[in-house]
Amino acid sequence: MREISKGSVAGIPMLLGLVVGGLALIALFVHAVNTDAKALVVLTVLGGVAWMISLGGFYTLEPNQAGVLSLFGKYMGTVKDTGLRWNNPFFSAKKVSLRVRNFESGKLKVNELDGSPIEIAAVIVWQVVDSAEAVYNVDDYESYVHIQSESALRAMASSYPYDQHEDGQIALRSHPQEVSQYLQEQIAERLARAGVEVIEARISHLAYAPEIAQAMLQRQQANAVVAARTRIVYGAVSMVEMALNELKKNGVVELDEERRAAMVSNLLVVLCSDRATQPVVNTGSLY
Repeated sequence: MREISKGSVAGIPMLLGLVVGGLALIALFVHAVNTDAKALVVLTVLGGVAWMISLGGFYTLEPNQAGVLSLFGKYMGTVKDTGLRWNNPFFSAKKVSLRVRNFESGKLKVNELDGSPIEIAAVIVWQVVDSAEAVYNVDDYESYVHIQSESALRAMASSYPYDQHEDGQIALRSHPQEVSQYLQEQIAERLARAGVEVIEARISHLAYAPEIAQAMLQRQQANAVVAARTRIVYGAVSMVEMALNELKKNGVVELDEERRAAMVSNLLVVLCSDRATQPVVNTGSLY
């Protein structure tokens, strides 16, 4: 079901017309009673009933609000004109807000791609763009938005690891933009049938579950130490290689394999050590 635009009558002129018509009916009724015109009395009474029924056709719409009109269960159209409006008094008008709304999901406990339990929550910004679908395609579109958004968040969280383990791998903690875009697409796909547009979806809370938080913190610290050590060793090897090449190139000293190995060992100890080394100065010969 798609939204159909429906016209309406301005409420203020219609209200003034009904007031004038009501006064005219009262005057006509008094005249009919005084002249004992029974047929005219019946007509004025029927006109009064119609006048009272006409009052039921008034309704008001605020800015960014739509009125979904139905007649005995059949969808007739949607009115978006603001202010006091009037339509067929037998129409039933259901008001739907078209304003931008947002909500934050609760903290969900989910197993990420590697199986570790995490806590995750997201902020969803959404808006009704098709009032007919929102009213007639789902039972309660607000509840539908909340439940489907949390379902999409659970599915997304189980599709990515918490931390990046390989180069180019998308992870929840290291790639917030990519993860948010994927989450927005998944929610938008689920809410399309409810006439709802997802404007933005972003993770607002991300953490390991309390029962494994300490262990995962130690794991992250260990990974950081390994990464730092790897970088230090790589730099130290490059510096040792450069030093040996420069000594050989400039002819400063000729080293045999044993002395060369000893020099490499000493340089690596100095460059890779956690603490400042204490050098031993050789004041004798090289050998």
